[in-house]
Amino acid sequence: MSKILQCLNAFVWGAPSLFLILGVGLFLTILLRGVQITRLPRALACFWRKLRSKESTATGTTPFRALCTALAATVGTGNLVGVAGAISLGGPGAIFWMWVSGILGMITKYAEATLAVRYRKKTPQGYIGGPMYVITQGLGERYRPLAVCYCVCAIAASFGVGNAAQINAVVSGINSVLVSCGGSATTAGNLLMGLLLAWSLGSMLLGGAKRIGAAAELLVPFAATAYILLCFGVLVCRIDAIPGAFAAIVQGAISPKAVTGGALGSAFQAMRIGCSRGVFTNEAGMGTASIAHAAADVSHPAEQGLMGIMEVFLDTIVICTMTALVILTSGISVPYGTDAGGNLASTAFSSVYGDSAAVILAIALTLFAVATVLGWGLYGGRCVEFLFDRKGWKIYLWAQIVTIILSSVMDTAVVWQFSELLNGLMVIPNLLTLTLLAPEVVRLTEGYKSMVRHAPRHR
Repeated sequence: MSKILQCLNAFVWGAPSLFLILGVGLFLTILLRGVQITRLPRALACFWRKLRSKESTATGTTPFRALCTALAATVGTGNLVGVAGAISLGGPGAIFWMWVSGILGMITKYAEATLAVRYRKKTPQGYIGGPMYVITQGLGERYRPLAVCYCVCAIAASFGVGNAAQINAVVSGINSVLVSCGGSATTAGNLLMGLLLAWSLGSMLLGGAKRIGAAAELLVPFAATAYILLCFGVLVCRIDAIPGAFAAIVQGAISPKAVTGGALGSAFQAMRIGCSRGVFTNEAGMGTASIAHAAADVSHPAEQGLMGIMEVFLDTIVICTMTALVILTSGISVPYGTDAGGNLASTAFSSVYGDSAAVILAIALTLFAVATVLGWGLYGGRCVEFLFDRKGWKIYLWAQIVTIILSSVMDTAVVWQFSELLNGLMVIPNLLTLTLLAPEVVRLTEGYKSMVRHAPRHR
C-alpha cells in the first residue's frame, strides 16, 4: 500500500502540479500587483485590531473568528511534523521552497477568501460558502460537476489530512513521552487515547459550526502563541547558529548535496518536498479555508481577503520558519532520506529543554491536532451539506468520530502519504476556478482600495 501511494504521490506532486500551484500564485501576484506584499501592513493592522476588539454580529461570524476557524485547520501537526519531515526528506533547501509556496500562497488565499465572501449563500444558520459555491455561482451551474468533484475530494481529505494524520501524530507524540519515562507503546494504549480524543472532539463537532468557531477562537490564539514562545526560547539559546541555518536553507535550495553531505542530491526533490509540505501546512490552493472565511460578516469581500493573507503569513512564514530554525540550529544529526517526522522535532527541542521537551511537544501536538480536526470537520461537513443538503451532516460527523478512533492505530507513513495525495488532487479544481475568476478578484480588489481611500477609518 505504501509503495502504491508513493507512486501516486510522485505523479500528483510532479512537475505539472508544482507548475500549476506556483504558476497560479505567480499569475495572481502579477495580476494583482503583489497585493500580498503591498497590503501586508494593512492586513497586520486589521488582524491586530480585530484581535483586541470585542465585536459581535447577528448575521454571521466575526472576521477574527472566521480567521481562527481557518487557522484551526491550517495550524496543525504539519507545522511540527510536516516541517521536520520536509527537512529530512528534502534537506534544508525544502524550507526555501516552503517560503516560496507561502509567499505565493498568500495571494492565492487572498483570492480564495475574497471570492468565497463574494459568492457565499445566506441561510437561516448564517453565511455558508467555499469553492463549491464559487464554482456554481461564479462560473455557473454548468460547472457543477467540477464543484461535485471538489466536494468529494474535500470530504475524503477531511478524513485523511484533517483527521487521521493529526490523530496519528498526537498518538506518536504521547507514545514518545511514555517511552522516555520508561513505559512502552501498546496498541491498547493507542486505542484508549483514540477513544478519549473521540469523546472530547465529538462533543465539539456535534455542536455544529457555532461551537466549532467558538472553540477555535479560544484555542488557536493560545496554542499558536505558546508554541511561538517555546520556539523563541530555543532560538535565544542558539542565536549564534541562526545565520548559519538561513545560509543552509538558501544553499540547500540550490545544491542539496553540498548541505546534506551527499545524502540528498536533487534540487527538484527539495522543491517538490518543500512545496508539497508547504501546501500541506498552509493549504493555499486547496480552497478549504475559504469555507471558514465565507462566514465572516464584513462590508467588503476583499476585507476578509486580508485575513487570508494573514492566515498563510502566520502559518508558514512565522510558525513553520521557527520550527525549521529550531531544528537547524539545534546541532542534532538529521537522518536525511527518511521521514523523521515528530522525532526530529522532539530531539531538537530536547537539546535545550531536556526531557521535558517531549511532554511540551506532546501537549502542543494535541492542541494543534484538536484545532485541525475541528476545522476540517467543518469543511467536510459543508461539502456534505452542498451535496446532500443538511441530511448527511450528522452521519458525516459520526464517521469523523469513528475515524479518530481508527487513526490512533494506523501506520504513520501511510497516513502522511495519503494526506499529501489528497492535497494534490484538491488543488486542481480550485486553482482552475481561481484562474477563470481572476478578473473578478481584480475588480473587487480595486473596489476595496477605492473604498479605503475614501473612508480611511473603515475597519
